[in-house]
Amino acid sequence: MKKALLLVFLVLAVQSQAQKRTFLSRSEFGLNIGQTYYLGDLNPYQQFKNAHLAGGLMYRYNLNNRLTLRFNYLYGQISAADSTSPYPLLVNRNLSFKSTLHEVAAGLEFHYVPFQFGSSRYPATAYLLAQVGVFHMNPQTYFNNAWQDLQPLATEGQGTSSNAQKPYNLYQLCLPLGMGVKVSLGKMATFNVDVAIRKTFTDYLDDVGSDLYFDPQVLSDEISDLSATLSNQSLDGNRFGKRGTSSTKDWYVYTGATLTIRLGKGGGCFY
Repeated sequence: MKKALLLVFLVLAVQSQAQKRTFLSRSEFGLNIGQTYYLGDLNPYQQFKNAHLAGGLMYRYNLNNRLTLRFNYLYGQISAADSTSPYPLLVNRNLSFKSTLHEVAAGLEFHYVPFQFGSSRYPATAYLLAQVGVFHMNPQTYFNNAWQDLQPLATEGQGTSSNAQKPYNLYQLCLPLGMGVKVSLGKMATFNVDVAIRKTFTDYLDDVGSDLYFDPQVLSDEISDLSATLSNQSLDGNRFGKRGTSSTKDWYVYTGATLTIRLGKGGGCFY
C-alpha cells in the first residue's frame, strides 16, 4: 500500500513539473547589440577592420538542458575601402563600398555542459552555434556626392551582350557558425556573448567578383557611362589590371552580447 501511494505521489509530481515546463517557460526573447564587419576582395585579411554597430532580436526555445532552438533577426552594416589598405596593389585599385544587411536565421545552440535557469550547479555554459539564414544586401559606393546602388549598374557587365551572367541577387543564403558563453541571471533571464562568422555563397557583398575589369565601351553603350566609370577606378587607369578574386566567396562576421527574458515561469530544469 505504501509503495502504491509513493508511486502515485511520484507520478503526480512528474505531471506537476511537466505542467510547469510550458511552451512559455521554455521560451526566451531578447535584444542583442554588437558589431559587424566583412572579409572579401576589399578586405581579405584584417579581422574587425571597419566594424560597424549592429543589433537585433533573438528568440530561444529550450528543448532540454543541452540543446536550444535559436532564431535571430540581425541588422548591421559592412564596408571597406582600398584607400585604407596596407597593400599597394589594392590601394591602386581604389574601389570602395558599403552595404546594409538584414538577416534572419534559425538553428541550434549546443551546450558544452547542462544549463539551467537559476541553478547553482549549472548556472553557465559555453556553446556552439550552427544556423541557416537568409540576408538582404545592397552594395553602394559614394560618387558625385551621392551613394550609388551598384547592382543595377552591372559593373562587371552582367546581362550585357558580352556577359551571359545574370545580375547577382540581393537576397542570399548564409550559414552562421560560431561559439559563445551564457550565464543565468536568476530564474528569468540569461546573458550571453558570442561570435559567429557568416559563410555566404556570393562574391558580391562588395560588388567585386571578377578577376579582370570589364570592357568599358560595352558598359557605356549597353548600361551607362556611370557603370563604366565605377567599374574601373584604378589610380593608374590600367584597363587590364586585377579587379577581384573569383575563386573565393565573401564573408561577414557578427560579434555581440544578448540579454534574454524568460517568457513564462516554471521549473529551472529542461530534460
